[in-house]
Amino acid sequence: MGDLTLLQTILIAIVEGLTEFLPVSSTGHMIIAQSMLGVQSTEFVKAFTVIIQFGAILSVVVLYWNRFFKLNKCKIIDKQAVYNKPFFERIVVYLKRFIYKFDFYWKLLIAFIPAAVIGFIFSDKIDKLLESVEVVAIMLVIGGVFMLFVDKIFTKVDESKGLTEKKALSIGFFQCIAMIPGVSRSMATIVGGMAQKMSRKTAAEFSFFLAVPTMFAATAYKLLKLFMQPNGIEILTQNVGALIIGNVVAFIVALLAIKFFISFVTKYGFKAFGYYRIIVGGIILVMILLGHNLEVV
Repeated sequence: MGDLTLLQTILIAIVEGLTEFLPVSSTGHMIIAQSMLGVQSTEFVKAFTVIIQFGAILSVVVLYWNRFFKLNKCKIIDKQAVYNKPFFERIVVYLKRFIYKFDFYWKLLIAFIPAAVIGFIFSDKIDKLLESVEVVAIMLVIGGVFMLFVDKIFTKVDESKGLTEKKALSIGFFQCIAMIPGVSRSMATIVGGMAQKMSRKTAAEFSFFLAVPTMFAATAYKLLKLFMQPNGIEILTQNVGALIIGNVVAFIVALLAIKFFISFVTKYGFKAFGYYRIIVGGIILVMILLGHNLEVV
């Protein structure tokens, strides 16, 4: 199958599907899975762990199809009254109407921009961090400790004003924290939403929605970088089977994981995920201290 065996492909894709939307760091878990499975960190493997996120984001589109493609209905306007306004006032009226109609996508775009800009600027440095198991383990523990108290820290819920541009931008900046492997994009954006007085469920669902443009852009960027390499087309051709299988598996597993997560976090909060992160990160740190080489090579 190329750089990955069938078993390695399926297992890494399962890890991606299970962890992408849980606040436990999918990237961190895939780095750990690579190390445990003895997978070499080739250019394709680095791209594979990002590209199979496309399968995971499709699960969001499928589960939230009606909400994801629902446009706001605009009130009927008096065209003659608008026509009688000065030219620039007419432009403003129609611009506001357009933004309102596509309000959902407008807020997603605002939230997406910070990560897009910072991710593009620091792409190479982020790639280097992705190879460090120590960084993943430390951030798992730190994030886990934080999650033990997150439900008590963000207790106020006020969704009367809905999601404003300011709130969307704030969540977008929170998402940038997840560029450190082990932090978890899901955790960062959910916490960002709760910091804006969203309920756990609302914050989690917006985190899912925001994953679509963010991960689609990351997938497209990785594919482009791989394609632009001298032997990029050959690498993709040799590993096309792994990409198809990986995306299909990630899609199916993510469908189940999202349903579980929304139900669980609404009832019980985040404390269980905090304990899980601390245990996993702690075990990895102990193994490293005992001399086990877990680095992806």
